[in-house]
Amino acid sequence: MLNTSPILHAARLACACVLMTASLPAAATAAVPALPPAVTDALREAQLPAAHAAFFVQRVDADRPLLVHNGSKRMNPASTMKLVTTYAALELLGPAHTWKTQALADAPPRDGVLGGNLYLKGSGDPGLTLERFWLLLRQLRARGVTTIAGDLVLDRSEFRLPPHDPAAFDNEPLRPYNAGPDALLTNFKSLRLTLVPDPAARTVLAVVDTPVDEIRVESRLQYADGACGDWREKLAVSVTGNALSLTGSFAGSCGEKALHVSPWPANLQVEQLFRALWKELGGSFGGRVRDGEAPPAAKVLLTHESPPLAEAVRDVNKWSNNVMARQLFLALAPSRPATPEAARERVAAWLQQKGVSGVVLENGAGLSREERISAEGMGRLLLAAWKSPVMPELMGSLPIAGSDGTLKKRLGDSAAAGRAHLKTGYIEGVRAIAGYVQDKSGQRWVVVGFLNDAQMKNGSRPLDALVRWVADR
Repeated sequence: MLNTSPILHAARLACACVLMTASLPAAATAAVPALPPAVTDALREAQLPAAHAAFFVQRVDADRPLLVHNGSKRMNPASTMKLVTTYAALELLGPAHTWKTQALADAPPRDGVLGGNLYLKGSGDPGLTLERFWLLLRQLRARGVTTIAGDLVLDRSEFRLPPHDPAAFDNEPLRPYNAGPDALLTNFKSLRLTLVPDPAARTVLAVVDTPVDEIRVESRLQYADGACGDWREKLAVSVTGNALSLTGSFAGSCGEKALHVSPWPANLQVEQLFRALWKELGGSFGGRVRDGEAPPAAKVLLTHESPPLAEAVRDVNKWSNNVMARQLFLALAPSRPATPEAARERVAAWLQQKGVSGVVLENGAGLSREERISAEGMGRLLLAAWKSPVMPELMGSLPIAGSDGTLKKRLGDSAAAGRAHLKTGYIEGVRAIAGYVQDKSGQRWVVVGFLNDAQMKNGSRPLDALVRWVADR
């Protein structure tokens, strides 16, 4: 069970709900309606007191909101906090910003042999996937390097981070969403397996899709009949050294499913991938893999440049990628080595310039019990984003109702389908949604909804009701 005490504490402090915040003009107060009946009914069905909900709705070209409910109350926004991080990154770094991962050596290779060490220096690339890491190594081979006689030294000095405990948030240390940031992050620090059921033999095969040097998969999964359901919750994954153990049951009706796990720290992840891919590319390596820094005299053999920031932002928001959001957040630190404290200070100063205060930042991903922002604050930020030069990149990164990303299976039967671009948020005790909705007349609206209550039964219904109400206007 997750630690929901901060949410419960906030709920106890909640006063009776208000329709306008004190900071808004008094003249606007009378124009703000009560909660729409459909939203009120959905809150009742979810067994959610109105005091534990916050909403903000305003047309993008209007000078006052249509609806504000508990607008100034600071609440946990879950993954909608990624809107703060991605919008800040687009404005402060620019949509064309890229990251560079360098391969350096003590001396140029001779006759295919790199006599000294090979240094891999990361800059915090959030999207150094398996394919891009393979391309980096292939380019190294294409430059004539066949044998590495020294060590592989991983230079992760661009970040200075506190120890990361992947079990701290929800005691699920192997789930990829709990992976911590790293200056030399590769493949999101995750390993992909495919579970393949065999109805005839009533067995389940676990295929390792990610190239790794040494790993042993021990699958003790029981083949099951019946509906697939929430198949991931029926599995248990454990790691001992290089052995990955799968237990539990898996229904044959599920068909093939991809299982992503995060079994190793970042340095071991790089080592596993490097050894496997370098061998596949025909290279030889007799040294060890260790952490360190490239000396000033090291020669750059090649530089791998990432896709632009705008592409990373799309991946972060469409699929709510937590570790990528953490990487973007650290990229906002004004100097190197980057620290979370420096990133928080810069984002807080940027928010002040937008007229948004009182935001509590931890990691910028929303996977946090500490992060806070008000519905009005998020709404004002989205109104500012609408007028920003980077609006197309931000809006294009948001899931589309009934179409893709985390909204693919929501609101597809409503007027919002294809016309609502919204970031979703979901952790235990928190449901959230924030973004832009186009109504039937073609008008665009900023819509924000936060629900914080550990006992809510179906938090998506009140939020969907709010979006439907706006889309039907």
